[in-house]
Amino acid sequence: MRKFLVRAIPVASIILFILIMVSDNYLKHSYSENDNVVKSIELIMNDVNMENWDEANNKIADLNNAWMKIVKRVQFSAERNEINDFDKSVARLRGAILARDKAGAMMELSEAYEHWENLGK
Repeated sequence: MRKFLVRAIPVASIILFILIMVSDNYLKHSYSENDNVVKSIELIMNDVNMENWDEANNKIADLNNAWMKIVKRVQFSAERNEINDFDKSVARLRGAILARDKAGAMMELSEAYEHWENLGK
């Protein structure tokens, strides 16, 4: 029995760690209404296109809250660089919306969406 446990525990641990490391694509998906990053990006895009700057600014907080929920789930399986790049895109998006820069905001939204798509590949 001891020989079995000595071999089984390390193998089970390695399998568990591998499953955690490759689970980022599954864990990044939305499980409730308030952690849907893609929907938040699309809503902000619509507000920027219609130049509803106050609404877009309010929805950045929703995007940030959704991202904070997702990042807790994928922090062990996603690349840290992609997580940091998404954070930077959201910060620059906030600045572009405060400056009421439509082109800059759309550029940052597109970049944030690309980082979202690459998170898990």
